[in-house]
Amino acid sequence: MADYLDDSVKRYLRATGPDHDEIHAAMADHADECGFPIIGPDAGGVLRSYAAATRAERVFEFGSGFGYSAYWFLKGMADDGEIILTEIDKEELAEGERFLAEAGVADRATFEHGDAMEIAREHEGPFDVVLIDHQKSRYADAFELIRDELAPGGVVIADNIFYGAVDYEDILPYVESGEPLPDDDNTRGIADYLDTVRAADGFHTVVLPVGSGLAVTTREA
Repeated sequence: MADYLDDSVKRYLRATGPDHDEIHAAMADHADECGFPIIGPDAGGVLRSYAAATRAERVFEFGSGFGYSAYWFLKGMADDGEIILTEIDKEELAEGERFLAEAGVADRATFEHGDAMEIAREHEGPFDVVLIDHQKSRYADAFELIRDELAPGGVVIADNIFYGAVDYEDILPYVESGEPLPDDDNTRGIADYLDTVRAADGFHTVVLPVGSGLAVTTREA
């Protein structure tokens, strides 16, 4: 859980937050074994909630790993909803297909191997929810690519806004008073993303201190 939270807050969130089912627990064990970062159950619960709130029928992910976040989305989506997973690592994508098959939901998923940006150009919207969780330097480009494909009232969720390849304390002086950013592609990428979504006409953004930090950008209905 996020290092920027007080220990008692972490304990409170975990004690009151959603639990893993058997498949998610197996995914979490796999992540531990591989040293693979996952969003965790508290942020996962947020994904599930937005999928349910939007009655999502179509979800697109920029970066899916082995399907941990996709499974959270599927738990909240319409029963006939479709999620498109993208992953540059072929083995990770195969693991995701295996996990979702074990959960009985692989038939509701499309598994796309390759660059998420190129794959996104091949799929037309509308999408009800989009997750951005790939290279931080490409977050803003991903939003610009997908924004017109988002359904009215739809949501774009970006991960790692507080930490995980970045440290929010490096971005804070910039967003507060315009001080220069560190010379780091990940930090600059997250700062550029926040600038982009906050300035986007017809969208509004809120940052949630959950997991590694989520930026939730909603298209006006």
